[in-house]
Amino acid sequence: MRLRPLNEKIVVKRFKEPETTKGGIVIPDNFSEQAEHGKILAVGPGKRDKYGELVKIRARAGDHILFHQHAGQTVEVDKEEYVILTENDILGIIKQ
Repeated sequence: MRLRPLNEKIVVKRFKEPETTKGGIVIPDNFSEQAEHGKILAVGPGKRDKYGELVKIRARAGDHILFHQHAGQTVEVDKEEYVILTENDILGIIKQ
C-alpha cells in the first residue's frame, strides 16, 4: 500500500458483506444504516496537544474496528478503496 497517514489519521480497508434478509432479498447500501467494520492498515503518529506533547493513537494496525457508515473520507489508491478516519470516528475495536 502506498498510502501513509499523517497526524491523527487512520487508513482502513472496509469489509463489504452483502446485506440480505432471511428470504434472500439483497438490501442496497443506501438503505442500510448500521455500523461498518474494517481492518486498520496504517496509523499516523498522533496529534499534538495544547502543550506540544504527542498524543499517540490507541488503535493499532491490524485491529478490526467498527465505525459509522458515513464516517471519514473514502479514497481510491491503486484501484483499491480505503477509508481515512480519525480516532474519534471509531466506535469500537473488535476483539478476536
